[in-house]
Amino acid sequence: MTRPLLLAGTLALAGCSLAPKTVLPAPPVPQSWPVGDAYLLQSEAVLPILSYRTVFTDPRLQALAEQALANNRDLRVAYANVAAARAQARVSRAGQFPEIGISAGASYSDSGSNGSGSGAGNRGGSGDFSLRGGITAFELDLFGRLANAAESDRNSALATEAASRTVRLALIADLAQAWATYGADRDLLAIARDTAANARENVRLTKARLDGGVAPRTDLRQAEQILATAEDAIAAQTSAIAQDENLIRLLVGGDVDRQLFPAGLAEVTPGVVALPAGVSSQILLRRPDVIEAEYRLRAANADIGVARARLFPSISLTGLLGFASNALGGLFDSGAFNWSAGGDAAATIFDAGGRRAGVDVTKAQRDAALAGYEGAIQTAFRETADALAVQGTISERVRAAAANTEAAADTATLTDARYKGGVDSFLASLDAQRSLYAARRSEIATQLLLVNTRIALFRALGGDSGAGAATP
Repeated sequence: MTRPLLLAGTLALAGCSLAPKTVLPAPPVPQSWPVGDAYLLQSEAVLPILSYRTVFTDPRLQALAEQALANNRDLRVAYANVAAARAQARVSRAGQFPEIGISAGASYSDSGSNGSGSGAGNRGGSGDFSLRGGITAFELDLFGRLANAAESDRNSALATEAASRTVRLALIADLAQAWATYGADRDLLAIARDTAANARENVRLTKARLDGGVAPRTDLRQAEQILATAEDAIAAQTSAIAQDENLIRLLVGGDVDRQLFPAGLAEVTPGVVALPAGVSSQILLRRPDVIEAEYRLRAANADIGVARARLFPSISLTGLLGFASNALGGLFDSGAFNWSAGGDAAATIFDAGGRRAGVDVTKAQRDAALAGYEGAIQTAFRETADALAVQGTISERVRAAAANTEAAADTATLTDARYKGGVDSFLASLDAQRSLYAARRSEIATQLLLVNTRIALFRALGGDSGAGAATP
């Protein structure tokens, strides 16, 4: 009865774990988004889990996203990191099982002897053969050191996978933002070209008035300033468009069909769907960076169990069984079988508090991981609330910007007519043109902000349901 009881006790000890139970704190953010005039709380009670195809509906942007998901190098690095983390988790898991090996050996010796008086040599030989197999090493995990190490690596692998989802989510959002910026820069280039064309006509007319003695030379120089400013804007926007194309190619990971680029913001805005406000802040718990922080916390908690287990003795078992014979023919005869078993126990008597300090280290790392988890939630809440605040007022800003452009255009037309009629000065006409140019650029910037706010909300909510897998 003694051996079964001893075996049962050993197995029971092997199931022990010294790791503390992971307790996730309550999210350190309000239970709902801020409300008020800036947020325009809507009636939607639940925000659906959206894929990028639901948010970015333009087929051209979807095609670019598919190409990016297949070719982007940063995403490939993230996937490779996931594969390495998963393999490391399997390595740790394998350490909990016995290691079984097999070995074989053979030797042969031959010696010669001369018979007395005959001169004839008699030769004889002998051979030894062996075949052994068994447990080469196996540590009894009495205090859960190996189990907690495997759990830590498993959670680290899951955290790495969540990090790859963050990379994927950021890639799609960055691509959408670059695509929208390209459309805005195309509009700004068109505005600069229109302004330059009008400025050239003003320079021509003003020079004619100067030659006719009607206008002073200052009018011509001021008109030339407007033209130079517009030409500088054309050069700057041409460079910006080229840089936008380079960024899109980098994100996509290859060359891009130019037919996939938008002609302007008018083509971009309808293809980026607005997301609703008025949802529970608990939705942030599915953001990839929050999930990653949670798994980092769980891994740190398991590391405490590993450090605590090192305070206790470790016991290792070895076993060997096999056949041995001094002749090949008798290798499997009775008596050729042999076996052996052994065990080792090791315990550190004095280490100047090093192992206890190791436990303190893991506890401090757990506290840091806990703070990181809470900080990730708070950051996610802030980013989402900021995006919702802009979304709640952006429509009014777009309307105001359009009204400002319309008024500035009308003012420029009337002022130019008054100047030609001799009522207003040429300086008033130039100021009106400058105001129109600024108003048109401001309207484009506001429209781009509307699109970028929708993209920011998609990014902040972590809404890409297609990002759950760590492989393409």
